[in-house]
Order: sequence, then structure tokens, then C-alpha cells
Amino acid sequence: MANGACVMFNTILALAVILASFLTALSTLLGFAIFTRNRDRRLTRDSKAEQNKVTFLFDGEILADATGPAKKLLASSAIEGSDWGKLTAMLSPRFEGICDLAWKTVDTGPGTLVSHDGTSRLDSMVTRGLLRLELTDVETSEVRPKMDRHSIQALQDELRTLRATAAKVPYLNWRETQTGEIVWANRAYLDIVEIVHSENSLTSWPPAQLFESLAPIDGGNGSDRQRVALPIPGESGTNWFEVYRETLGEDTLFTAIPIDKMVKAEATLSEFVTTLTGTFAHLPIGLAIFDQDRKLSLFNPALTDLTMLPAEFLCGQPTLFAFLDALRDKRMMPEPKDYKTWRQKMSELEEKAVNGTYLETWFLPTGQTYRVTGRPHPGGAVAFLLEDITSEISLTHRFKAELDMGRSALDSLEEAIAIFTAGGVLSMANSAYAELWGNDPSTSMEDINISDATSSWNQKCNPTPIWRQLRGFIREQGDRKKWTAPVSMKSGRVLTCCFVPMIEGATMVTFSPAVLKTRKRELEPISASAGS
Repeated sequence: MANGACVMFNTILALAVILASFLTALSTLLGFAIFTRNRDRRLTRDSKAEQNKVTFLFDGEILADATGPAKKLLASSAIEGSDWGKLTAMLSPRFEGICDLAWKTVDTGPGTLVSHDGTSRLDSMVTRGLLRLELTDVETSEVRPKMDRHSIQALQDELRTLRATAAKVPYLNWRETQTGEIVWANRAYLDIVEIVHSENSLTSWPPAQLFESLAPIDGGNGSDRQRVALPIPGESGTNWFEVYRETLGEDTLFTAIPIDKMVKAEATLSEFVTTLTGTFAHLPIGLAIFDQDRKLSLFNPALTDLTMLPAEFLCGQPTLFAFLDALRDKRMMPEPKDYKTWRQKMSELEEKAVNGTYLETWFLPTGQTYRVTGRPHPGGAVAFLLEDITSEISLTHRFKAELDMGRSALDSLEEAIAIFTAGGVLSMANSAYAELWGNDPSTSMEDINISDATSSWNQKCNPTPIWRQLRGFIREQGDRKKWTAPVSMKSGRVLTCCFVPMIEGATMVTFSPAVLKTRKRELEPISASAGS
């Protein structure tokens, strides 16, 4: 019984020892495998020369390992994004095709890129499934100048200043190669790229093109400045940029300035000009605006109708004197006595228009009458307005003739006549009135109202209530009736006054000699009830 237990114990002890040995061996193998895997994913730095090299080891776009100088070089990049994006952004200005280097190395094997100036070489290969890049200076026969510590520090300070400036300017700046590949861009450009191409990550280089519709700088269609529209997600409307370009060696530097406010102002101005043009097109007054160089810059259709000048001539932007010469040839302005006098008069016309004091009436040989007005315009321009007032002048002449005829008819009457407006102002009186009362209203510079007139009459007449009744009659509203009353003058002369309502509330007062009666009471004024 004891022997059996002892055998079982020994068997269990042997199995435990074997299991422990197996686990120890397994852990050793696993640790060795992990150490070997990590060692394969890291660079060997056995020698000092290897440590001083600029070598990178990439696993996709992630930096697996790098030497000390390589890490310092990558840390100096101001570009945000993946490790591969930072490196390609830094080296793309010097090495053409670095963005395609990774897949070409995987596809065709080890490769080499030489910098544009031939002073550096970039070797690539795939080792242990990782991309290895090594940046090496190329030895040349030229003696390179040595730079002291102060010169290097000055260059670094200048680099920081330039980077800070480029990052803070509100304009979009980027640099492209001849093939259209972006090799540098500032912060403002990258921010817009991140908004416009939000579905694409910015972890790779080069960034996406924002202005693909730019015309080429060479080939006849290109220009140093171009206006481009760029829709930006999340913003209403279209954003406009003025893109400038400058050739820098074999590359091109682009600058895009936002001009949304300028484009909006131009659109508003265009709408305003369109509105004015539509308004001017329906004006019966001819409009001609001459700019500061005295060239016709704007006119409306009425000008062609009034001046009889062809539209082709006006569209050719003639000068002011050429325009006036054409009017003279068309006999559309007053005929001058001689050309010298006419030229002098036209010079005065321009001078007065600039001062805003030119206003004349042109009586044309054709029988038409034009009112011409000159007014100053902003920016040194001058505007002329031509208005056909032939009908107005004819109507004025006709009205004046009729008025003179009516006045002549009144003057031919023996009765003294005075006409008052509804407001009680003396508007007309004949020569018999002036002779009777010794007062000619036509020579007075001021208005004569009914109070002034009755006061003058009262001085030459005996006291009577007629004048008070007349003042009330003139101010009376509604339907009025004609009435008469006798008035005796201090000279002994007796007048018969007749008060007649007229249109528009006017009142006519006539004074005529009264027929003497034998009865004295008939020489006295009638009662107030009779005057009503």
C-alpha cells in the first residue's frame, strides 16, 4: 500500500517537472519571437556612422523608426497630418516624384531620387515589409562654404518668421510644379481644403486642388490674374477669389484673395445701372453724360430723337466738342455768327456746366425750342439734359397773347375795373382804375389785397359801409349774387359800384359814374340788407 502511494507520488512529481520545463521553454520561445519581431521593425544602430544617417522606416504612413537626425528633420515640419505626409511635404520641393515613391518601390523594387540641385539623394527599398528611406548628401567637386553657428541660428529665426507670416495671412498661398503638383501651401489654403474635401483625409501629401478651372499660364489663354468661383460646403452662395500667379524658377506661386464683397458690390452696381438705364430709356428728356476726359459715356434713346444724331456716332464715345460740332452740322443748336465766336461760346458752356450754372434756351433754325441744362457729375464728369419745350413755349406765347388781348380789352373800357382772387388779392386792373384812384397796380412790386385797396378807396370817398360789406362778400363761401351800391367821393363825384362773382371764387369790382337823381335819398348808400 505504501509502495503504491510512493510510485504514484513519483509519477506526479515527474509530470510536474516535465510540465514546468515545457512552460519555461514555451515562454522563452515566445519572448524570443517578440524580441525578434520588434528588432526587425527597428533600425540597427550598431555603428556611429549608422546613427548619423538620415534614415526613416515607414509602415504605411506611420513612422515605425527613424535615426536621430531623421527625427529632428521630421519634427521641424510645420505641416499637420501623418508622418508620411509631413515628410513628403518637406521633401517634395526638392525631390520630384516623392509622392509616388512608396508604391513604385513596392512595385518595381529599390529606387533613387536625386534633388533638383543635385546635392542630395533619396534611396528607397522595402525591408521586412517596411519602406526604408535614406537621405544622403551627394559629394561634389565644389567646395561647400562652412556656416558658423550664428549664421545657422539667423537662418532658423528667419524660417520661423516666414512660417508664422505665411500661416497668419488671410490669403490662400500655394506653390505648384510645372506638372500641377502642389509642393507647398499655407495654413489658409489647407483650412479651405479640409472644408471642401472633408471626405478625404489630410494625412497624405500633396493636398487637393481647389481651383482646377484655372487657365494655364502659358498657351495664350493664361493670364497673371483670374477670377474664380469656389463653392464651399456649409456657406450660402458662391465664394469668389482673385487668383494671382508669379513664376518662381520652374514653379509657380499662386495667391488667392477673397473678393466676395467686391463681386457683391459690382453686382449691386450693375443692377443699379440697369435700373437707371431702364429709367432713362423712358425719359422724354435727352441725357448725355461726358466723363472726366469729356467723352460721351452714357446716353439714352431720347437723345438720338432730339439731336437727330445716329446711334452709331453716339456709341463711338465722341468728345464733347465733337458732339457739339455734330449738333451744329445738323442745325440742332442756335446758328452762330462765326465759328470763332461759336467755339468760345462752347468753351463757356463746358465751364458753366462744370460749375452747375449752365441753363439756356436754344431757339433752333427748325422752329423748335430746347432747354439745355448742364450739371456737374461725380468724378469730374458733366451731364447735359436736352428738353424739347416747343409746345410749352408756344402755349406760353399763346397765353401771353390772350392775356395781353384781355388786358387791352379792359383798358378800352370807360369803367374802372378791378379783379380780386378768392384770397382777396388784386390780380388785374385796367387803365381807367389807375386814373380813377391814382394808383397803378401794375407798377407795384408787392401784392395788393382787398384791405389795402379799400383803404385807398376810403381815403378819397365819404364814409360808407360798402367797403366793409365788400370785404365780407369776397371772403364769403358758397353761392353769391351780384349786387350794386352808390359811393360818393369827396370831390363830389358819385360812383355806382358793381360787385360781380366770377369763377374760382374771384370777384370783379366795377366803378362807373352814377346818374344824378333829384331826390337826395337816392344819393345815399343803400342799406346793408339791400347789398345782401
